Order: sequence, then C-alpha cells, then structure tokens
Amino acid sequence: MYTSKELALAAAKALDSKKGVGIKLIRVGDVTSLADYFLICTGTSNTHVKTLCDFAETTLAEMGEQMLGREGHRSNTWELLDYGCLVIHVFTNDAREFYDLERLWSDGEAVDLKDILVD
Repeated sequence: MYTSKELALAAAKALDSKKGVGIKLIRVGDVTSLADYFLICTGTSNTHVKTLCDFAETTLAEMGEQMLGREGHRSNTWELLDYGCLVIHVFTNDAREFYDLERLWSDGEAVDLKDILVD
C-alpha cells in the first residue's frame, strides 16, 4: 500500500518521462476533501495529453492503485484521472491557461519536485 504522496510522486515521474510540461504538485488535503494532492501537467497536443494520461494510468495500475474515474473534456484538451487521494489534471496549454488551477488552488501547498523531475 502506497501513501497518497508516493502515488503523486510516481505519477509526476511518469508524466515527466513522457515529456509532460510544467508539472506541478499541490497538496490540497488541508483545504478540500476532494483529494490529498492535485497533479497538474501540460501536454503539447491533444494526442500528447492522451498519451500522458495513459502512461500515468498504467504506472499507477502497476503499483496496484485502482482509478475511480477518468474524464475527458473537449477532445483531450483536458483529462482528469481520479484516484480519490490524487487527482491528475493534464491539459493542453490553452486549456491550462483558461482553467488556471494553480490560482484556484493557491491555498494549497506547492510540493517541490526538483529532486523528482529530470531537468
């Protein structure tokens, strides 16, 4: 059994390995009951968004984590993977700017990923 933070870091590494852009992890457990962490990432195209989500899903499945739901929005401009304790949001650049989740969840705590992500 993995902690929510371990799952979030594994998913961040998975997104990074597939060239996800602007990966941010926000600990939101103190400000909402929706999840412990939100993981936010940008894909460079609609196809890239789907690839990133598929790989994150595979990575967490290999860790034994069951996804609760996966939602797509407007032809892969934004996909959401819900693991209960972790919600992964993968956007195209335009969708990420439009929804601006980092601003909406600015009360959460940004998690430093410098030791997790490859430069």
